[in-house]
Amino acid sequence: MVSALNFIDVSRVTPSDSRESFTLSLTYFDLLWYKLHPVQRVIFYRLADATRPFFDSVIVPNLKSSLSSSLSHYLPLAGKLVWDSLDKKPTLVYSANDAVSFSVAESNAEFSLLTGNKPFPTTELSPLVPELRVSDESASAVSFQVTLFPNQGFCIGLTAHHAVLDGKTTTMFLKFWANTCKRQQEQTVNASLPQDLIPIYDRTVIKAPDDIETKIMNQLNSFLKMVSGGKEPENPRSLKILPSQELSPDVVRFTLDLTREDIQTLRERLKRESSASSSPKELRLSTFVVTFSYVFTCLIRARGGDPNRPVGYGFAVDCRSLLDPPVPSNYFGNCVSASFRMPLTAETFMGEEGFLSAASMVSDSVEGLDETVALQLPEILGAFASTLPPGAQLLSVAGSTRFGVYGLDFGWGKPQRVVIVSIDQGEAISMAEGRDGNGGVEIGFSLKKHEMETLIDLLHDGLKS
Repeated sequence: MVSALNFIDVSRVTPSDSRESFTLSLTYFDLLWYKLHPVQRVIFYRLADATRPFFDSVIVPNLKSSLSSSLSHYLPLAGKLVWDSLDKKPTLVYSANDAVSFSVAESNAEFSLLTGNKPFPTTELSPLVPELRVSDESASAVSFQVTLFPNQGFCIGLTAHHAVLDGKTTTMFLKFWANTCKRQQEQTVNASLPQDLIPIYDRTVIKAPDDIETKIMNQLNSFLKMVSGGKEPENPRSLKILPSQELSPDVVRFTLDLTREDIQTLRERLKRESSASSSPKELRLSTFVVTFSYVFTCLIRARGGDPNRPVGYGFAVDCRSLLDPPVPSNYFGNCVSASFRMPLTAETFMGEEGFLSAASMVSDSVEGLDETVALQLPEILGAFASTLPPGAQLLSVAGSTRFGVYGLDFGWGKPQRVVIVSIDQGEAISMAEGRDGNGGVEIGFSLKKHEMETLIDLLHDGLKS
């Protein structure tokens, strides 16, 4: 049965203090994303008291008023991207009375299914994330949706324009909003604001070579031309985002909860296999390297097919600490590059030493990261557009175990589950820290049902060794 969603209200939330206009230029980190798909998250909260009257009179009003207050510290989120005819690139502009879209809805979906550990149809998540208002002339920064599951809980859906903010900035804002909402309910609103959550807008902290923005725009235009079949865009300044992929009804979602013990089991296995290999070398067996390598290997095996087919991987790299001088952690905007390895061959990861091969490569990728990864963005974008053969399986990652999303307490406890819906728009997984805070990792997958069934078996079997 397909779940039904009933919209209760769609409104606009303005910043509580919005007297001044605000203009923010895009850096070369931001420009990379201005045509690409937004990031969509859903944060689920279990609450048996979530009756419709309580939702209408307590939850929604508290969320809206604290959002309004939080936006006054994050004015650009209420603004929009525009591209003036005299400018070489889009700009983020906030004007007085600008607002974010805030939808309120009710769903009859099964809350425990959407937050549990069994596969379910991906189409169940789509209604829980709001649309982002985008046209040729402008693009909203964010939009929100709050959905009630009567007597089960509620969720907060967020759609964020990637040219405005990266995952670090998104979660920084969500933490600020959650903190404000909780203090509002506890009537401790006069307590000092957490300084690490107050955004820094100073664009001069991003040092850019003179020609890097031009190079990125040229590479992005080549990529856009490639995906549109070689056609030149009718309106080169259009802020419309590339169209989303049509979701197949047989695509399902699954979340794997790896415990700290599971990760240690995999780490010990890699140590044994590495020492027994013909050319043992020191591996960087961080939680990310172990987890990502394991998932990458299992996904390639689950796909099966031609062992000579091309595969590859890529992951985002937060450049804040890598740049010289370092960028403040509360900098507002994008500050991510990427590390790619492609094309590789599926056969490398299908045999007995596949996991070790993956870990060796990912370890090398992580060890090699320095400030040059930021300056290589044009080359990375060019390589991504030109060296990825048709039909290649390229795994990327959304989210991070460092964001602390399970600390998002708006006053009704920590989340039951946090889902990145937008991994449906490509070969991607999501990663977050484990909900219990004990060093585990949560990985989200979106695959066709038959492939997911194979993957789940492989993931669980690999933890037994």
